[in-house]
Amino acid sequence: MATLIDSIDERTKLAGTNHLEVLLFSLGTNDETGRDEVFGINVFKVREVLNIPEITSAPDMPDGVEGFVSLRDDMVPIINLQKFCNLTSKDEPSILMITEYNTHVQGFLVNAVDTIQRLNWEQVKAPPPLLSKRLGGLVTAVSELADKRLVMIMDVEKVLADAGGFYDEDNLFEGIDKLEGNHSILFADDSKVARTQITKTLDHLGVAYRSTVNGAEAWKMLNNIANKCEEKGQDITSEIELVLTDVEMPEMDGYVLTQKIKADPRMQKLPVIMHSSLTAAANMSMGKNVGADAYVPKFQPKELAKTLKQFFDKNSTD
Repeated sequence: MATLIDSIDERTKLAGTNHLEVLLFSLGTNDETGRDEVFGINVFKVREVLNIPEITSAPDMPDGVEGFVSLRDDMVPIINLQKFCNLTSKDEPSILMITEYNTHVQGFLVNAVDTIQRLNWEQVKAPPPLLSKRLGGLVTAVSELADKRLVMIMDVEKVLADAGGFYDEDNLFEGIDKLEGNHSILFADDSKVARTQITKTLDHLGVAYRSTVNGAEAWKMLNNIANKCEEKGQDITSEIELVLTDVEMPEMDGYVLTQKIKADPRMQKLPVIMHSSLTAAANMSMGKNVGADAYVPKFQPKELAKTLKQFFDKNSTD
């Protein structure tokens, strides 16, 4: 199993190509529909895949959380995706995927894993509104495979928010002061949970913002702003001071968006901060290689506030 995700060096070459690689997995045959649907998760978020060890249960656990396991001296919470998605199936989970999101490590129980597939983000689309509503926002994107199967990319941030309450701490903004001055940014993120957290943080900081749901939409908006500023003889930074972008997004990812911004003479003074749940050193290096000015893990408002302040202060002294 582990050999599925060994070639990290090869996958770092995908930065800037608008591709991603996903590990396909199944939650079992749905008793209601008789179908075994295909789900996907970014390979970079998967630490390892193994047979299910003994799981220790604990009292008063959220729905879908089975308990925890000891893995190399780490206590790893285990989430049963079949239960979490309210999928009734006679197929029992047999595989444990250990993942890392926003410095959190957790395991997901699934029925089976398939293969790793390389997808072009241009062919990855946001799910239809009806599907998105039906699944409670659990599917962030959909793509058609070469064999005509549809793969649903799961919004793991949504899973962690609902199952673990990782992003709704009472003291989330403790010690974070409102920023001085008038500031405005543009941000792009396809996850509803992430967008909500970002807007809460920016509202707390007193920062104005324009919101987009993927890199393609952000690039279109940036071009419109740049064109209007050019007509007025102004720099684009008179309208927005920086761009905050997720990495994984349908149609155009954050790597390509960053490259486009850095290659456009009208946007030379526009800083780009990557804001991602991909927090491994390799991912941060990939962001730097495509021109990102900073890399901030998601759902860490104190770190985001600190980074924004640094750029705003720098802009005011330039």
